[in-house]
Amino acid sequence: MKISSAKTILVAGGAGFIGSHFCDSLLKEGHRVICVDNFYSGSPQNVEFPKTNPNFIFKEHDITRPLNLNEPITEIWNLASPASPTHYQKNPIFTAETNFLGTRNLLELASQKKTRFLQASTSEVYGNPLEHPQKESYWGNVNPIGIRACYDEGKRVAETLSMDYKRHRGIHVKIIRIFNTYGPRMLPNDGRVISNFIVQALSGKPLTIYGDGSQTRSFCYIDDLIEGMKLMMASNHTGPINLGNPEEYSILNLAKKIINFTRSSSSITFQPLPTDDPGRRKPDISLAKEKLNWVPHISLDKGLSKTIDFFRHRL
Repeated sequence: MKISSAKTILVAGGAGFIGSHFCDSLLKEGHRVICVDNFYSGSPQNVEFPKTNPNFIFKEHDITRPLNLNEPITEIWNLASPASPTHYQKNPIFTAETNFLGTRNLLELASQKKTRFLQASTSEVYGNPLEHPQKESYWGNVNPIGIRACYDEGKRVAETLSMDYKRHRGIHVKIIRIFNTYGPRMLPNDGRVISNFIVQALSGKPLTIYGDGSQTRSFCYIDDLIEGMKLMMASNHTGPINLGNPEEYSILNLAKKIINFTRSSSSITFQPLPTDDPGRRKPDISLAKEKLNWVPHISLDKGLSKTIDFFRHRL
């Protein structure tokens, strides 16, 4: 995407999987990036190389505490939250606080700086959906007292805060709902299904499927997501808007595909399905097509090949 002039952009959660790719993309375009992260689930490795760029500023900070910046800021992107079950269930109170207090603190900063604000929400706001595929108009089916609620409800209240700041403070707010995303820089122990399967396959260990494997997910490669995020911020649309790949795969078929791609001798084992685990997950991206002219282009096969190469080197 071409830019007309360089901006100063704050990225909360910029040392994470999605955040670090996004920071890299902004730096390539010549923007000045202020990356904020507390390394709860982000990795110091993800910000080592950007630190050599004079346009990159890193601040180790927990957004549950107010963030004070003296300089002008053009945009604020809130990508800060534990996003995998392993991380968000490890300290569920902190997860909820990050999404409520952290989002509020960044919205306060956006109000002070009079800047645009993008809230990265999630497909988890739909819970275990009774509607398929999921449209933005669907209000969801979330268990508010379950083990996933710290994340699901945390993101839902973050959307609420964003819209209330828009209505009462006049902030130019954007909300995206990110569906399953994968690619290089995923953590090997983050509990996401693609990274789990790849690590197990490359290590020759059995691939662990929870449930019978008939549950489905839709997987979007990181480069496609980054493009959609930028188009959303540049648009006049508030959202929420779904960003994800609508191609739907069963978990069992995904496991077989990864075993084939890695040429692994791994077997497949089955464990009980975790509480509140969604049965089907697929985005309706009609709105993204209409408002952003965005569709994902990278196939699962191509994206898996790149991700497997990353893990081969890492492991």
